[in-house]
Amino acid sequence: MSLPVASVQLYTLAEQFTADPQGSLDKLAAIGLRNVEAFDFVRQPAEIRAALDASGLAAPTGHAPLLSDELWTPDGSIPTPAPEVVFEAAATIGIQTVIDPFVDPARWLTEEGVTDIAERLNQAAEVAAGFGLTVGYHNHAQEFVASFDGQSAYERFVALTDERVLLELDLFWALTGGQDVPALVRALGPRLVAVHVKDGVVPASNPWAPGAPAFGTDSLDQRRAGTAQVPLAESLHAAADLKYAVIEYDRAPGDVFDDIAASYAFLRDGGFIA
Repeated sequence: MSLPVASVQLYTLAEQFTADPQGSLDKLAAIGLRNVEAFDFVRQPAEIRAALDASGLAAPTGHAPLLSDELWTPDGSIPTPAPEVVFEAAATIGIQTVIDPFVDPARWLTEEGVTDIAERLNQAAEVAAGFGLTVGYHNHAQEFVASFDGQSAYERFVALTDERVLLELDLFWALTGGQDVPALVRALGPRLVAVHVKDGVVPASNPWAPGAPAFGTDSLDQRRAGTAQVPLAESLHAAADLKYAVIEYDRAPGDVFDDIAASYAFLRDGGFIA
């Protein structure tokens, strides 16, 4: 089994990247990273591609909404362009897999909602194939609130999606959703091509469960990889055919580049990446 390569989700440094795209990417390259995961890339694909090329970086994966009219984040909503527009931008940048990063929690509470999500992503996979691309889904914790006949909404979704639909498991959010994370990694098998490597003290309860208090990223206690509660080493060892170990912080605890460097060192020194 080959080891995954390291990457970093650009949402982690959204403020810095917006202010200075080239300088931010140069700092990531200086840390030792060779890959990033693009975020909010549809508006400026040519500019992002040029900055990546200048830094010697690639973006094999990218996050973009495929399943919603708007992509909700704790810090605001991003309008959803047509899938064809997303895939054309992805191809310009060199992204190979476009990953939907968030679907509204209410849609995960019913079997009909989960079926609709799966069917839409299956359809998106068909459209993406015409551009030579694949699609995937990235979880948070809302996918683990409801269950149907002993299956979590997430497990039902996986069962309903075509095998062409790839999976990116956020290890922190899966733990927040009450999952045995290494066991879930094993169960997903070869469809799991990427994980989000982040650590922290998980919230006391699932923040997307009905009736949960209002949630924002400023409430998160996230820490450098290997220093808190998420079973990162066990989860990475449990993966069958992982291609990307993607460093991410929803809320970096300190200087974002120092925090990224620390998580990269955890992956490198632990022998978790190629």
